[in-house]
This record gives sequence, C-alpha cells and structure tokens, in this order.
Amino acid sequence: MDKTLLKVLGFLILTIAVYNWIGYAITDLSGGEKDASAAVEITPEGGEALYWGKGRCYTCHSLGGQGSAVRGPNHGQFGEKFPEPMGARAVERAKVRSEKTGNTYTAVDYLVESMAEPGAYVVDGYKNEMAVVYAPPISLNLKEIKAIISYMMVQGGDLDMEAIDTAPSEVSAKFYSKIQAAQAAGGGDPGAGEVVFEDNCSECHSLEGETVIGPDLSNVGSEGLKFISVNVLNPAKTIAKGFETHTLVTNDGTKHIGLKTRDEGGEVDITKATGDVETVAKSDIKSLEVDANASIMPEDLSEAMTVKDFADLQAYLIMQKRAEEKGE
Repeated sequence: MDKTLLKVLGFLILTIAVYNWIGYAITDLSGGEKDASAAVEITPEGGEALYWGKGRCYTCHSLGGQGSAVRGPNHGQFGEKFPEPMGARAVERAKVRSEKTGNTYTAVDYLVESMAEPGAYVVDGYKNEMAVVYAPPISLNLKEIKAIISYMMVQGGDLDMEAIDTAPSEVSAKFYSKIQAAQAAGGGDPGAGEVVFEDNCSECHSLEGETVIGPDLSNVGSEGLKFISVNVLNPAKTIAKGFETHTLVTNDGTKHIGLKTRDEGGEVDITKATGDVETVAKSDIKSLEVDANASIMPEDLSEAMTVKDFADLQAYLIMQKRAEEKGE
C-alpha cells in the first residue's frame, strides 16, 4: 500500500512539473514578461520592458521573429506582409493619415494615434479589437505610452524624443490630452464617454456654446473632475444661474415644474424636463416659486449607467474646454 501511495505521489509531482514547464514554455514563445517591474523611463529600453511586460503588447503582437502572437500585426520585419519594421512603417502610415484627415501627420503622430484611438487605422486583414491601453485592465499612464512609442520608433525608424515627449506636435498633443483625461477620470475612455453623453445628456445639454434645457457644457472640463462628478451624482448640489427649478401653481391647482424660460407680456413659459413647454397666462398663476433644492436633471441618472459608463463620461467631459482655456 505504501508503495502504491509513493507511486501516486510521484506521478502527481511529475504532472505538476510538466504543467509548469508547459506554462513557462508558452509564455516564452509568446514573448513573455521580461521585466514587468523595471523602472519606467521614456526610452526605448523602458518601452521594451513595457511592451513585453505590463503593456502586454506581446499577447496580440510579435516583433519580427520574437514572440508568436498573430492576433495583431507583427511590429517587426516579417515576411512579405511586413517588409519594414514598425518605425519605418509608421512613416508611410503617417502619409495615409495626412491624406485622409487633412492634418499633417508624422510617424510619431501615427503611433500616438494608434495608442489613443486604436480604431482610427486598422490594418487590412485584422479586426478593430485592440484594447484601450490607458484604461483598465492594462492602465498604462502617459509616460509609459511615450516609452512604448519610443521603442516602436527604433524599430527601423528615426528616434525623435522631443517629438515624443517634450515638444509633441499639435496632433500628438491632442491625443496626449485625451489619454490624460482618461487617467484623471480613473481610466475612463473619452471615446466611449462621447457615446454615453449622446445617449444620456445631449437632449438637455449642448457642447456648442448653446443652452438647451440644461447649461452649455462646452467648458465644463475647466471646472475639474470633482465638479463634474458631484453634479452628475447630485444635480441639485450646484445649480447654474438661470437654470433654477421653478414650481408654478395655477388658480385651479395645476402644478408645473421646470425652468422659467420666458417671462414677458402677460405670459410665463415653464419648460419641463421632457422638453415640453407650458405657457401660462400671468392672470392664471396662483404662485410661482424657485425650489433651491431641486433640479430638473434626473437624480437617478447615475443608476442608468454602469461604473464604466460613468468613468467614460467623466473622461469625455473633462476634455471639454474652450480654446482659451487650453491655451490655444
């Protein structure tokens, strides 16, 4: 019996050893996490550590003959499909982006855009499925993203650290702002936040400098993330001047609640949260009062959104700043 137990125990140990060996072998074949804990500097070496580590780029991409992932394009020189490595390839892609957008793109701009908006340019034969790397679960910060870009540029390209870091072009600076907004909002995706805004906020708020039922939000990003968060979660906390909620009661007891959007002649208009307008003759008004503790903005708005939706919306709104606020 003892011999039988020893044989079983030996078999289990051998099985575990083989399982671990296979796991390490697969990790090594796909590129593996070389040094995920390395100190990050905005250098090709720092980018390399992130590419094969925290950034987990190797799970979808290979670099020449290094790695075995094929879900995304190979970032090195590899066969007929990729005759040039990424740095050189980015130069040609920049020309394509310049023609399509009407803006002048550099190789660095193309790489920055590919990190900030992965779906802007999708390589033929591949799906638009690259993860948003500055959002969870990867959550790369701006410094880390710059490091990876520098690593990509040395793959057959000319490294320009000023263009990557200290003196980015207008195109790159715009995408950097998007990434920073996402980080400020806890990893939200501004692109997805725009969709959340359209679905939940656009009927009442404008981003074009015009008021609808609610205040214009074209400069709300200048108020800061806390202001945005509080006012979404508690709409009555801070009510913009001119958007106070009024309660109008007519002589027959009918109650109308909303914004007082017109008061002239012998009439008053009350615009409700639905957008419907009630016009009441002043002679029919029994009382008209401001409710300082109420807002026509739905108080349960946050309940209609997921945690991700809320983070995405905050990331989108924090970017809404007028040109003078951005220093343009």
